[in-house]
Amino acid sequence: MRKQTFQIEIDAPSWLVFDIIHDYQRRLDWDSLLSKAQVLEPNTQAAVGVCTRCVGKWSSGWMVMDTRYVSFDRGRVAAVTLINRPWLFESFHATIRHETITENRSRVIYIYSFACRPKWLGWLSEPIVNCLLLRETRKRLHALRDYIDRSAQQNLVPSPLRGEG
Repeated sequence: MRKQTFQIEIDAPSWLVFDIIHDYQRRLDWDSLLSKAQVLEPNTQAAVGVCTRCVGKWSSGWMVMDTRYVSFDRGRVAAVTLINRPWLFESFHATIRHETITENRSRVIYIYSFACRPKWLGWLSEPIVNCLLLRETRKRLHALRDYIDRSAQQNLVPSPLRGEG
């Protein structure tokens, strides 16, 4: 099983970044990897035990990943585990930690681990998949940061600089 960590600092409080990441109504506004993102019925928002479906774009072969939240502590940490069996992954787990740097700045730490299918070919496929996942993770988190910056400038999200939130 491969494990990787990537982190980024964002000019927004951790609770705001957390809320944006787990708001599936606006997930496609910033997430560069996905063509579809939804909370699965009967639920309407992310929480422990809630299942979600994320569908990649053409670059990921339209891969469908159904996950279940195993941890959800607003502004601090959320974690998911894969519950379906897409063509590439035997297993996949992701944790997003949020750390407060200052009142108006936070750090997002994205940690993932995975094993590829078929298992016997993992020694060859997993280093390649890890490079691709790390590149996409960087791209996604930079897109998240840019989305939050643009949204704050357009007054679409509460601005910590204006004392909102």
